[in-house]
Amino acid sequence: MTASIAVFGSAFNPPSLGHKSVLERLQHFDRVLLLPSFSHAWGKEMLDYDARCELVSAFIDELNLPNLELSRLEQQMAVGSEPITTFAVLTELQAQIPDAEFTFVVGPDNFLNFSKFYKSSEILSQWQVLACPETVKIRSTEIRDNIVNNRSISHLTTAKVATMLADRNRYNFHKIDKL
Repeated sequence: MTASIAVFGSAFNPPSLGHKSVLERLQHFDRVLLLPSFSHAWGKEMLDYDARCELVSAFIDELNLPNLELSRLEQQMAVGSEPITTFAVLTELQAQIPDAEFTFVVGPDNFLNFSKFYKSSEILSQWQVLACPETVKIRSTEIRDNIVNNRSISHLTTAKVATMLADRNRYNFHKIDKL
């Protein structure tokens, strides 16, 4: 039987209730890979990769949706600080699991800019792309802004992630002012 696998790439900088609202609608897939960006293709500054993976793991645990998995594939593929493209990720996943059907999940902002993705035509010809907007309009930027301005984030992410983010030293938040 062919596995259906959704690939949900994001900076997860940090995970938000907006991400949660997308993930809850992907339960018809056998597996949903949450794939934090290792080196963002468009140069976006992000918190440390390991910190974001730790936050995503806590996020997954708290959501308690059985098909969610953290994937550190981008880290495994990384060569220096070169950006890792969606095409490269999907190609590698297909090589690792050749009989799986992959669907790349994007938010509406990325879907509208999909033609800017490296080899976007090839992606569309080889894999499915699902535009899945958040039903809860909360962005990671809002969480970072609230942290910088010492405002509550408990209504923007899960309780466990909010608690982890409250430890400003743990995640090197002097850098967050620039993100």
